[in-house]
Amino acid sequence: MVNQNLTATEIGFTHEDFAALLDKYDYHFSPGDVVPGTVFSIEPRGALIDIGAKTAAYIPIQEMSINRVDAPEEVLQSNETREFFILTDENEDGQLTLSIRRIEYMRAWERVRQLQAEDATVRSGVFATNRGGALVRIEGLRGFIPGSHISTRKPKEELVGEELPLKFLEVDEERNRLVLSHRRALVERKMNRLEVGEVVIGTVRGIKPYGAFIDIGGVSGLLHISEISHEHIDTPHSVFNVNDEVKVMIIDLDAERGRISLSTKQLEPEPGDMIKNRDLVYDKAEEMAAKYREQMLAKQQGATAVAVEAVAEEDIPSAIEEDIPSAIEEDIPSAIEDISAAIEEEIPAAIEEEIPAAIEE
Repeated sequence: MVNQNLTATEIGFTHEDFAALLDKYDYHFSPGDVVPGTVFSIEPRGALIDIGAKTAAYIPIQEMSINRVDAPEEVLQSNETREFFILTDENEDGQLTLSIRRIEYMRAWERVRQLQAEDATVRSGVFATNRGGALVRIEGLRGFIPGSHISTRKPKEELVGEELPLKFLEVDEERNRLVLSHRRALVERKMNRLEVGEVVIGTVRGIKPYGAFIDIGGVSGLLHISEISHEHIDTPHSVFNVNDEVKVMIIDLDAERGRISLSTKQLEPEPGDMIKNRDLVYDKAEEMAAKYREQMLAKQQGATAVAVEAVAEEDIPSAIEEDIPSAIEEDIPSAIEDISAAIEEEIPAAIEEEIPAAIEE
């Protein structure tokens, strides 16, 4: 017959012992850890998640995604198991706060860094504009396109909802800066079909004190004031008006900075023709561009020849080094032997005569 009057001491296992055993096998969770968890209860503004802690962890709706979420069911399903980021330590009730948004955020920055390293072109729709430029989302992250890097004739306000090709200018997770360029993406696409020395027809879209901006097939190139004519001009306004159609030659394509440099000076048959007789410059444009390309080719060939000569000069000393040492090796040792003999004869006598006297004094 079982004795029902046994005490806790006689059993040897109390509630305190049981609590201590739980503590012994309890996992320690810290903010910043990424842990697996299972959804076991969905609430109107969050969800309870079993991650193996003594108390169920909680994820608020605002931490469920990097994008806007209106209802937890858009992201989570009951009994679903997935990774969670521990956002905060236990509160007074021993409950941890979790996040999915933080995991997506870290992975999004990792992805855009990879895209930048690959110099990839991405596409994204403009969702808002402000005085400085336009706002887009890349991998869920908010990106900014400065106004100077938007290449379109539309007012910025009309860009909302429009999808643009973009290149990365700055990716800085620490400062939370993601800056992109529409202009650079267009220029790169256009550059694939352009060549230095090519003559193109464009339209003057803007005039500044330092030059004129020329639209060439949807991208903008700069005709700097120093490249308008061989003769000095005070301002581009004295030569061009907005909406003028012009013939220009491409003198530089900078894909990395998204810039196209143009020239009419190189197309002048005689210095000052852009000021005195612009039609002549346009008539002779192809001929002058061909001469420019020949000059550039001659310079490149000259540079190649100089490089070949430099390589040849580097090889000559090795031949000299092979012959001279043998001759030196033949003559020098005998001279060294003669000098050594002379030193052995003279120095000891001098040492014996001088040093003792100095010591005695």
